[in-house]
Amino acid sequence: MMLMTACFAWSGVSAEDVNTGTVIGKAMIKDGQPMANGVVYFFNDASGPPPSDDKYWRVPDEIITTDAAGNFTAKLVEGKYYVGAIKRSKSASGQEVGPPQQGDLFLPLHSENGNPKLLIVSTGKTTDLGTVTGAYPFQKKTPKTKDGITAIEGKVTDARGKPVEKALVFAFLTPAMVGRPLFVSERTGKDGKYVLRVHQGGSYYLKVRDVYGGGALKAGDILGSYGQKQPLAVAVKTGSTVKGVDITGIRFPGAGPKKQ
Repeated sequence: MMLMTACFAWSGVSAEDVNTGTVIGKAMIKDGQPMANGVVYFFNDASGPPPSDDKYWRVPDEIITTDAAGNFTAKLVEGKYYVGAIKRSKSASGQEVGPPQQGDLFLPLHSENGNPKLLIVSTGKTTDLGTVTGAYPFQKKTPKTKDGITAIEGKVTDARGKPVEKALVFAFLTPAMVGRPLFVSERTGKDGKYVLRVHQGGSYYLKVRDVYGGGALKAGDILGSYGQKQPLAVAVKTGSTVKGVDITGIRFPGAGPKKQ
């Protein structure tokens, strides 16, 4: 059964791509049950650092859903990829992509030394991962700077200064902030606070949305960026946290009535 790719506006694979290969497999839980209706993540080695569930959350290059038996089929551009999977807990929002949360089933693909394993995808070939087992309930930690964390912290508020809940903060490397971002925060809570963890020090441009994948704005969507008149870079040093980077997010009012 061919599975549909989850809706992700910055996905790089299309029907016209010729330099693609196929990856198939089956994701299983530790108790032998299938990881049904989960999400499999593919991170291209050429476009960013290896994924890390405890130090930062890198935005995946491709996302595929599993079927009721845990099977998945992915069409990927030729290259080297890291792989992982998540099945959201009943209290979470179904297929929402993003960092694993407390109680989610988490299945990273690691090599024997415990590091993320690289998968090679070749044009015109099918790579069978077989049955990948060992998904376990994720236990959320609060990593500290002393653990090698590099981060940006702040609050997302609306135009009246009130906290914005359930917003996401994305990190881009260029001020245009188009295409796929490199890192993303967890959703803000009722206090509007966010923690955006990144791989290493550098300059990052921040955008606020409440949906993954970008795409056309709909009425009520949250949108914002750091910098009032133009995007401003946030400079952060490796192993440190920059605090007080507050961002104003607005609710998109909609396109309005069409002109006659």
